[in-house]
Amino acid sequence: MEDELRVRKIRNGTVIDHIPAGNALTVLKILGISGKEGNTISIAVNVPSSKAGRKDIVKIEDRELEPQEVDIIALIAPNATINIIRTFKVVEKNRVKLPKTVKGYPHCRNPNCVTNTNEPVEPLFTLRSKDPLRIRCHYCKIIMDKKDIIKNL
Repeated sequence: MEDELRVRKIRNGTVIDHIPAGNALTVLKILGISGKEGNTISIAVNVPSSKAGRKDIVKIEDRELEPQEVDIIALIAPNATINIIRTFKVVEKNRVKLPKTVKGYPHCRNPNCVTNTNEPVEPLFTLRSKDPLRIRCHYCKIIMDKKDIIKNL
């Protein structure tokens, strides 16, 4: 018997690797994946990792991520890698980078922010610090940390 975890290869799609342990479901939330979309999704949680101790992995068949989705994943998993798979081969492998600005998500935690009213204004945040993670709302100037970000996805 082998002690290895085996997850089936995907023909086409995206593999998100090196997600901090316990954050795979948050990544699915960022991507708007509920399981009803029809794509095959593989999730590995708390997988042993030589570098991180433990990590999560998400495999999404027949879907490649948009740049905005990758930017938001970088807020939750700043050391993640995004692998694009075509015909069972990795054709592109990129490390996520924390963007200087994030538009559209998360929602501002300030209920009085203009982005939380009926005004047609999209959330816009600027990176204040990487470690600890802090972003600032462009409109109301409130500072949000990783916990706030996850809560307001």
